[in-house]
Amino acid sequence: MFENLREDLAMHEGNWRSQGFWIMLQYRFGRWRYAVRPSFLRKPLSFLYRWMKTVSQVLTGIDMPCEVTVGKRFRIDHFGGIIFSGDAVFGDDVVVRHGVTVGLKSIGDPGSPVIGNRVDIGAGAKLLGRIRIGDDVIIGANAVVVRDVPANSIAVGIPARIIPRKQPAKTAVSNAVEYQSDYAEMFG
Repeated sequence: MFENLREDLAMHEGNWRSQGFWIMLQYRFGRWRYAVRPSFLRKPLSFLYRWMKTVSQVLTGIDMPCEVTVGKRFRIDHFGGIIFSGDAVFGDDVVVRHGVTVGLKSIGDPGSPVIGNRVDIGAGAKLLGRIRIGDDVIIGANAVVVRDVPANSIAVGIPARIIPRKQPAKTAVSNAVEYQSDYAEMFG
């Protein structure tokens, strides 16, 4: 849990006040508590998790249950209006912005998206249903994605249309490093 939290903090540029980091702290704690044995020790931790989740939802506007599967270096860039279904799956180096929904297509149709590595999800995007998002994909702002997106693509529009990428993707990690070096050049 602590190694993942160190990476999460680094992805949020060391800013422990970032709402995205708060959500990752709550999420990692929720996942970690499942491993606590015996169950009588886990029960107070479960109560604490439910309290943390409620408080974090109210303060950040982000609903991320601990049942979501999240890879390493997951970044929530901006806060508010973010909802993840409990059976959603995210790969490594994924960036999510405000207003994003990742979940069911409809109540009677269970199954949520499986998202690959190095995916950048723009503000307001909706990823709905049993779909697969390949590696190195960019989901444009306000796109509504209801079908599979192959690797190295861009999805834009309502409903999203798929465009092949011409340049290789940058990972969230390389973007963070590039941002830090640009910031250092500008402000010394």
